[in-house]
Amino acid sequence: MNKYFQAGLFLGLLLLYFPVWAQNVQVKSTEFVYKEAPFESCHASTIALTPKGMVAAWFGGTHEKHKDVGIWIARRLDNSWTEPVEVVNGIQHADKRYPCWNPVLYYDEEWGLILFYKVGPNPREWWGEMMVSEDHGETWSFPRRLPEDILGPVKNKPERLVNGNLLCPSSTEHDGWRLHMELTADGGKTWKRVGPLPSDEELQAIQPSILHHPGGKLQLLCRSKNSRVLSTWSSDQGLTWTPLEITEVPNPNSGIDAVTAAPEQHFMVYNPTGTPEGKWGGERYPLSLGFSSDGLDWKPILTLESEPGEYSYPAIINGPDNTLHICYTWKRERIKYVVVKIK
Repeated sequence: MNKYFQAGLFLGLLLLYFPVWAQNVQVKSTEFVYKEAPFESCHASTIALTPKGMVAAWFGGTHEKHKDVGIWIARRLDNSWTEPVEVVNGIQHADKRYPCWNPVLYYDEEWGLILFYKVGPNPREWWGEMMVSEDHGETWSFPRRLPEDILGPVKNKPERLVNGNLLCPSSTEHDGWRLHMELTADGGKTWKRVGPLPSDEELQAIQPSILHHPGGKLQLLCRSKNSRVLSTWSSDQGLTWTPLEITEVPNPNSGIDAVTAAPEQHFMVYNPTGTPEGKWGGERYPLSLGFSSDGLDWKPILTLESEPGEYSYPAIINGPDNTLHICYTWKRERIKYVVVKIK
């Protein structure tokens, strides 16, 4: 067989398997949300796009679990980030303070910019709270504690469904790792809890991300203790879910996030490493952007970080003009913000 024909055949098969446009992505910009801050450590960032620009939030303090950890916010105005501002802390009264955890931002034209977050001594005992901004993150309402057993989205963004419900992907850790979903149709005033989601005892997952598929089908991708990303599906707007299944995507017991950019165009930010046998977690580097057309077969298409260090807990959202907006923990010292162009 002619060598040129062989090369052409191989390339053609490759493109059929892996669409050419999915490889045609590039980093448009990369920057830190802040260079200096009045706290030592940060983690668990989140972003939302409002009519006045991007807003980022994270928890920061002496270190994770320290009682001085609060929720910090910065806004991107005129092509630069404002100075970080602490918008909420875990002070209960003069003699008691708890750390804050895992903020999640969500912007809705009807409800404004919502900040969900957790307060408590640890992930097994924390509770959910929320605040609302009517001026795109400049000022905030007084914190409101969510109802008992309602945490809000535990790490990753919620999704407004075609039926009007806001579907919040959530999980608990006090009785093993268990997934559940929370729905509100009125911006957090009233809630419905779905779950725990069905799972075999050996499959334990937390921190789900939501993907959209044709026909209104929904998929969750989840962090797990099984060295792989786990997946589950819903065909009724999140009211019932299939049992958890293992994908082939490595997961070092670290947070992920994913987004549907268009039909059959899904992106995920994750650490493409597994968990060594007998260990709690694997390396949280490199950090990669992956692509899938079906939510199951994933291929890394862009390396965001490759040097040793912790690059973790990403958040990803769609932006205008075929862009993806990503933020993540950079060595527990800063929050990094990356814009990726999809050509």
